[in-house]
Amino acid sequence: MDPTFTLIGALMLVISIVLSPLSSRVGMPVLLIFLVVGMMMGEDGPGGVNFDNFELAFLIANLALGVILLDGGMRTRAETFRVGLRPALMLATLGVFITAFGAGLVAWWVFDLHWMTALLIGAIISSTDAAAVFSLLQGRGLHLNERVSATLEIESGSNDPMAIFLTLMLVTLIASSGGNAALDSLVMLVKQFGIGAILGVAGGFAIARLANLIRLTPSLYPLLVVAAGMVVFSGTNALGGSGFLAIYLAGVVIGNQSVRMMPMILQVHDGMAWLAQLCLFLMLGLLVTPSELLGLAGGGLVLALALIFVIRPLTVLVTLWPFGFNRRELGFISWVGLRGAVPIVLALFPIIADLPEAQMIFHVAFFIVLVSLVVQGTSLAPLARKLRLEVPAGEDPYRRLPLDVPATGDHELMLFPLRGEIWQAARPLGQLRLPENTAVAGVFRHRVCYQPRPDLEVRSGDVVAMFATPAALTELGKVMSGRQAPKHLAERAFFGDFVLNGDALLGDVEQVYGIEFDELPPELSLAECFARRTKGHPVVGDTVTLGPVTLVARATEADQVTKVGLKMDSSQNSPSR
Repeated sequence: MDPTFTLIGALMLVISIVLSPLSSRVGMPVLLIFLVVGMMMGEDGPGGVNFDNFELAFLIANLALGVILLDGGMRTRAETFRVGLRPALMLATLGVFITAFGAGLVAWWVFDLHWMTALLIGAIISSTDAAAVFSLLQGRGLHLNERVSATLEIESGSNDPMAIFLTLMLVTLIASSGGNAALDSLVMLVKQFGIGAILGVAGGFAIARLANLIRLTPSLYPLLVVAAGMVVFSGTNALGGSGFLAIYLAGVVIGNQSVRMMPMILQVHDGMAWLAQLCLFLMLGLLVTPSELLGLAGGGLVLALALIFVIRPLTVLVTLWPFGFNRRELGFISWVGLRGAVPIVLALFPIIADLPEAQMIFHVAFFIVLVSLVVQGTSLAPLARKLRLEVPAGEDPYRRLPLDVPATGDHELMLFPLRGEIWQAARPLGQLRLPENTAVAGVFRHRVCYQPRPDLEVRSGDVVAMFATPAALTELGKVMSGRQAPKHLAERAFFGDFVLNGDALLGDVEQVYGIEFDELPPELSLAECFARRTKGHPVVGDTVTLGPVTLVARATEADQVTKVGLKMDSSQNSPSR
């Protein structure tokens, strides 16, 4: 291998990583930085690297997407499926079909193509991209309400099979005029979803059981999971199923099982996913010829803007209206129709099949991705805050270390740095209201470890080491949190001054607070009020406005609101549903 090639590759990685802090400073998606670095190093840029091995690019891209989807799946909580599964599946199937058809019509109009080629472009750009969605949702400090975040994460992780099916079907139809093409395509669709779902779930359980059965060096567990995940991914593809769907579902199953060394697995996989995204977007940037984008810029911009402002919003309205989303949630989901690596990877299919206009299709898809990352990616966080879709978040530990000793069960050692205004004044450890089944292991101050005595005072700058289970993490995070939340996310501002149980009756609230709720019967519980307004799937942050009172869902369990915040005379600053 030419040493110059490895030098350039390593240099591209270093440059991309060094430039990544610009993402938060200028509001630019970090994935866009990776793409631009790849383009700058390509044949039209200062780097002058001529990389046109599409078969190798296709292989690397598939492996990278597999790693990204596995990591995203392991971070998806099973509880989110109760509110996000059905709407996400509608977006991932019917939504992809509607998007492909609408984008195909626009492409046929602006590029004057054969209708099948135009539909192929629509199919290629029809799916939202998991790498882009996971990166922007997890990397911008956004803590969205569960209904929105679950729908977006599950949609982006599961909509690839439909896009792949449509792309392969149209590539086959364009390349040949076989009479059985329609039947073959239907069989392929069933196999993509069916085999992918079955092998993904089965593979996830098998990987989790394997990791718990054998004793390994701790650093080998993350490698075992990623290697076994790639076995599921490749095996599913070999059997005609969707490897993307399979490895995402395998990740979901693994992440929601009690797996040995899980915190270390997630920590290592976070780095693996970043490396996969780096390599993927740098390579895709190398593949494109920027000079060829100029001739497509006019039509490409019309198609991109139509996709962002017309096709995606209409698709979201058509598919999600039965599921109880409010206008703000529908607007945000419409805006997060992010295009990323998947459309560019799908655009490699026509090139590999040697279709007549394959290069043009590839560059159109690339241009759409660029516009999507620039327009939608840069405005994602500000829009979420403007629409008030964020909910207060607890403090995550700086480090989580599994103990991996049978007697400890699933306890972990968690490190919490104390920071923020509430820790400026010293407080004795004995005054902390810690969750049950947790204990302070020690307090670190100026590189000295102090024994956790009840009278030991802790303050800002200290690091408290805790023994706790993952189940106690949310409550523990609230106790240890010292972050100064934005004004609109401060607990009292967001949830109100009063906390009520979800089973409290409206009639009781009327008597205690001297309020009359004429809209609803007094025997109705607060939890039932939320169930009516949200069609049975309430989440933290949902609001119900009753005259001068706004009820805010403060805690939920399954599909039941268990704690409710009550805000008096706040209808003017609380957006209505």
